[in-house]
This record gives sequence, structure tokens and C-alpha cells, in this order.
Amino acid sequence: MTGKTIKVAGLLTKTSPIGYSSAEAELGAKARFDRANAEGGVHGRKIEFIGAGDATMDPATGMTVVRRQVEKDRVFAIVPVSAPGFNGMEYLEQRKVPWVGWVTSPAQCGLSTAFGFNGCLTPKPGTKLAPWWPDQVGAAIGGKDKTVWMQGTDTASSKVGTATIGTAFQDAGFKVVGTSTSVPAGAPPQDWLPFINKVKTSADGGWPDVVVSIMSGVKHNGGFYTALKKAGYKGAISDATSYDPKVLADPQSVAALEGVYAAPQLEPFESGIAEVVKMKADLQKAAGGKELVFSQHMATGYWSADVFLAMLEKTGKDLTRESFIKASQNFSYENPGFGRVSYPKNKTASNGCGSLVRVQGGKFVVAQHLRCSEVN
Repeated sequence: MTGKTIKVAGLLTKTSPIGYSSAEAELGAKARFDRANAEGGVHGRKIEFIGAGDATMDPATGMTVVRRQVEKDRVFAIVPVSAPGFNGMEYLEQRKVPWVGWVTSPAQCGLSTAFGFNGCLTPKPGTKLAPWWPDQVGAAIGGKDKTVWMQGTDTASSKVGTATIGTAFQDAGFKVVGTSTSVPAGAPPQDWLPFINKVKTSADGGWPDVVVSIMSGVKHNGGFYTALKKAGYKGAISDATSYDPKVLADPQSVAALEGVYAAPQLEPFESGIAEVVKMKADLQKAAGGKELVFSQHMATGYWSADVFLAMLEKTGKDLTRESFIKASQNFSYENPGFGRVSYPKNKTASNGCGSLVRVQGGKFVVAQHLRCSEVN
């Protein structure tokens, strides 16, 4: 940091063994920082965004990248962060390096340097979640007096998420009739039938009304949904990760996702509200005007950068890492694009905001606009 610039880098999973990638969050952050710089920066300082490193879903690689960013590149903060499997948060905590992004593991929640743009998504077991997701599903299917099956993978984060989100559905009025976290995360099963058979008889010997997946990626979810439909399932399906417009280019993925309610924690790109229109224009400009297929990762990067800028604004001109973290101890911010965030409250809890997007006729449509719920 100088009197005129603030150096920032991102940490993303650009490449991974299973094909998962959050690389497009880099463009999202750049787009928001570009607009901030064009408007004069924050308290006279421009954002020097040096791009995002690739954590590759390998803990050792992620640690190497973030050490270089902090010790060699000498960045002030890491924005955006969207890197499942990254375990270097204690290093950043020790060095007092703030970071903003997708806080998706219990080990990241509650740290003084960690700021989820939409809060902590996997709070400690026993913590109640705001019921925005079950509220939205209930509104879409005509009520919450329904049975639901929760499906996760064998990773620690998926197991915690499955249990926590399952409790949120239960508390909201759904009846959770079964939970499974036995699907291998490393690669989708060749044969889904053993998993499908458990779902098929979970609701008093029959199918549940709703299946909720806490698995990531089209390879896992697409295979699971295709097998469900092939076995005769006619109920509702929902997940948090399938809102990716790029999958619409693949007929097989479109068929698998047809009718699925994806639950992003942001207002969808298909919305016409002013904040989303502005975000899309900023992304197009940052991409050099080329045509884009907008993705949830772009929005994650954009809104993470937006929250970081709001925090810089509140901190003031006398900026240090210490003053930045101190200012966050009483910080609240709202934007219709992603909802709201408040620290320290959302250090350990989700912001309780989200929408539903459904694939219909081969394209995404807004099923439920963004809304925020309070903990019951």
C-alpha cells in the first residue's frame, strides 16, 4: 500500500483434478475494481489488482501461492478468495492479512481476517441457519410441509453443509427423511443406482417430495439428477451450485438440469434490477467488450470486491491492516445484488439471502428473486 495505491491479489481454484474452476471470479473482481478506479478510487487510492493465483484444490499449492502474494508481491489483501480445500487461513490470520470471498469451511469462519461477502456458509454444528433456501423452495413448490432428502459427498465440508442445511430445512417445516454423504468427491460414481435406491424408499417406502444436493459441479450433480429421473423421480430438485450458464451449451447437462432449482446467494444475471444491469456492463467492459456468458463465479468475484471497497470506504484515509480490521468490527452494508452483510455477525453466520433459478426449456429463468430471511 502507498498513498496512491492498494495492491490486491485473488486466490481461486482455476484448475483442479475434477474439473471444478472458480477462475471467472478474477474477471468479476477486476470489473468492480476497474469501475472503482475510474471513479477515483477510495479515499484517493486506486486498487492495483495483480490478478488471482491458482490454488488448484491442493493445500500445498495454495499455501505456496498465498505466501508468494504476501511475502514477495506484498499485497495488502486477498480478494477474491474462492478456493475449496485451501487451508492457509491460519497463515493469513497470523500475518493479519484480510481476505474477502466465499467462506465455505468451518475453519475459516470467525477469523479476524476472514470476510465472507455473504457471510459464513458453514457455521459451527448446532448453529441455526437463516431459512432463506427452504423458504424459497417452499414458495416455489407450494408449501414447506414436504419430505426432503439431503445428498452430499464424503468431504468434511460437504458433511458439515449437509447436516447444517438439513437442519435448516427441518426447522423451516420440511421433514428430512434421509441424509447421505457417501458419494466419493474425487470422481462421480460410475453406477449411481446404490445411491438412488436409498432415496427411492426414504419417504415411507416412496420418493421424497424434494431432493437437495450439497455436491459441487455438474459432473456429480448431473450424473445424480440423470439417474434420479431415469429411476422415475418426479419431485423437486435443488442445489447451490448448478447456476452456471455455460452448462447450457452441453445438451446432456441441460437435460440433467432441466427443472432443477439452483439456489445462488445473489440476484441472478437474468434479473433486470439496476445493480445487476450495472454489473453486467462492468463485466463486459473489463472483458474488452467481447461477448460473455455470465457465471456465478463472476458475480462472486464482483460482489467480494464490492464488499471490500465498502470496507475500505468505512476505514477511511488512515488505512492500515489494523485499522481495516478494526473498522470491520462494526460494519454493515446492503446491496440488492447480493443482499446484505454485517460484521461481526456474519463472521459466524450466513447473511441469510438467496434466490432460485430454474432451467426451463434449455435456459435459466428466475424462479424466486433474492430475499433475505432471519434465523427462526
